[in-house]
Amino acid sequence: MSHPEQPETGARGEEAAPGPAPEPQPPEPQPQGAADPRDQELARLNDRHLRLAAEFENFKKRVARDRAEVIRTANEDLLLELLPVLDNLERALAAARKTDSTEALAEGVDLVLRLFQGVLERAGVKPIDSVGHAFDPAVHQAVAVVESPDAPDQTVVEEVQRGYWLHAKVLRPAMVKVAKAAARAAGRREGSGP
Repeated sequence: MSHPEQPETGARGEEAAPGPAPEPQPPEPQPQGAADPRDQELARLNDRHLRLAAEFENFKKRVARDRAEVIRTANEDLLLELLPVLDNLERALAAARKTDSTEALAEGVDLVLRLFQGVLERAGVKPIDSVGHAFDPAVHQAVAVVESPDAPDQTVVEEVQRGYWLHAKVLRPAMVKVAKAAARAAGRREGSGP
């Protein structure tokens, strides 16, 4: 029993210090079964986010792998079609070495050329028709300007190197010589005289 004159003592028999009241303790965590529904939803959404991010990374890797494979084998069909051209070229060369006939060599090379042109055409490659047409910088590359009394100004008069289309796109522009009308105009001025 405590006497009114004696100070109160704690559990160990020490005197209780006067002062502020003890700080309130945070509430004890609820058992797992009674978790806050917002925390559960947050955990579910976070898990879904992580799974989607991992799935997307796997998708990107798969697409990159597939793209690399397509690039690696993209020309396989074209190359398979070119192999007979190579075979025929080798045969023509071997036949030319066996005979002294230039006619046989010319026929062999002509055969290989037609075979090769067929392969290119099936792949969508077609020559650009240039000579006699107006110069078009989108499909022609002018390598020279020549005076030509017969051709209209800015007309292709000679093809130095053939150009090619790949479907509707210029694969390689044609290197051409273009007609110039300056000499005709100068000639008319000289002929009219003062």
